[in-house]
Amino acid sequence: MGPMRFLRDRRGVAAVEFALIAPVLILLYMGLAEVTMALMADRRAGHATAVVADLVAQDTLTTKAELSDTFSVAEEILSPFAASGMSARVTAIRADANGSPKVVWSHGKGLTALGKGSTVSGLPANLMAPFDTLIMSEMNYSYNSAIKYALPNAMVFREKYYLRPRKLDMVNCTDC
Repeated sequence: MGPMRFLRDRRGVAAVEFALIAPVLILLYMGLAEVTMALMADRRAGHATAVVADLVAQDTLTTKAELSDTFSVAEEILSPFAASGMSARVTAIRADANGSPKVVWSHGKGLTALGKGSTVSGLPANLMAPFDTLIMSEMNYSYNSAIKYALPNAMVFREKYYLRPRKLDMVNCTDC
């Protein structure tokens, strides 16, 4: 009679079910939290890139020091994510008579500045007509998860924004 009573006893079923399901649910929760944080980092990197382009496009004349301050603003926008993963570049572009986009000036933090007069590739089609000007802001942000469960390796987000200068035909840089 003893073994039969043991087989009919259901008092520990809930504890066993919980022990089987809890690890799966905890891992699912941790993975979702990690992916959510990565998406937040991507959105902040996009916002920071847009702000850099906007601040430069509103200017009339800039310097390397002023551009470095603008990159510092981008680092603050990335907060609470580590600014050490950020590399950025701002480039002024003017299309020549043939509509070919050429670098007027460029300055970067962690990204090499583009050479003056070099042709800019990768612009969206029909973005520039002959003699048009643009401010191009680029950012690469390397996001490292603190948990490293769902995202064990760094994710690199690449952002790029194009804005037209607002106050003058071209925002010039005195020492770029």
